[in-house]
Amino acid sequence: MYRGVLERYGHWLDLPAYTQVVTLLEGNTPLIPMPRLGREVGCELFVKFEGVNPTGSFKDRGMTAAISEAAGRGVQTVICASTGNTAASAAAYAARAGMRAIVLIPEGKVAVGKLAGALAYGAEVIQVQGSFDAALSLVVEITQKTPITLVNSINPYRIEGQKTAAFEICDTLGRAPDWLCLPVGNAGNITSYWAGFRQYQKGQPRLLGVQAEGAAPLVYGHPIEHPETIATAIRIGKPARGEQALAAIQESQGKLLAVSDEAILQAQRLLASEGLWVEPASAAGFAGLLAESQRPDFPMRGKTVVVVCTGHGLKDPAIIAEHFASPRCIPAEYDALVEAVLRP
Repeated sequence: MYRGVLERYGHWLDLPAYTQVVTLLEGNTPLIPMPRLGREVGCELFVKFEGVNPTGSFKDRGMTAAISEAAGRGVQTVICASTGNTAASAAAYAARAGMRAIVLIPEGKVAVGKLAGALAYGAEVIQVQGSFDAALSLVVEITQKTPITLVNSINPYRIEGQKTAAFEICDTLGRAPDWLCLPVGNAGNITSYWAGFRQYQKGQPRLLGVQAEGAAPLVYGHPIEHPETIATAIRIGKPARGEQALAAIQESQGKLLAVSDEAILQAQRLLASEGLWVEPASAAGFAGLLAESQRPDFPMRGKTVVVVCTGHGLKDPAIIAEHFASPRCIPAEYDALVEAVLRP
């Protein structure tokens, strides 16, 4: 029986001996072949679909490690700043461990599906009149002055847990892919993947890190005071692990780029056309791949490429209502149905 990432890969992770495992059986997510889109792009394409983790995003991998370490120390309260996915994950794992969870979110900037998750799991959610970066600064300060434990990706055990996704990709393919494409927000995930591939020694992919144009501090080379993008999960103007992300991209001989919100939504539609519904930020990696495929010297042509989709589409369902066509409405009559179906 599968028992979660710490049971499966704990011997690869730098966790203290006192760690007390708190799991929701996260991980073991599918690496889904995408043959039609792969043919269109010109590569052997797979999607690592992290949206099927217990709370619907990749954050559960790191959260099981962070909460398990905290549980081993007898921690009573954890806190995080979040654009949504971390909030839901921290709340769920804290609930599992019997801990109090406090979540700071930027006012009015979190998708309803993510906020609902944090509330459902029993977290104390506090809105901050400012950006994610302002909320994170407050979280850091309070954890330095009180016994409350921080569970953002600044927490090193978060990175340890998130490395397991790289291990799983290698175990499924038998080696590392040639390229790994993924969204970059606070930059913990790209840092984790690179650490995982290096440690596992089954090859090292080149990394394509993708930010949204309205929240691309690593691409532009300076913090963004008021980041704006439809991809709320990566709406971050000062990534906590920005330096590590840049180092990973350089070491892998990879690339960092920014894509428009329109490109992200188009990538979301294309993934859904092959049966995979992801939240907007999760489509950013594929949007970056599509942008690269338009270059005459497309470096991924004929290569094995894994796109990391970090969260499920149900995390942000309002996007569909706002940006996709509304369903047609017909009278409850057979002739009207025939007209709609056969003569659309």
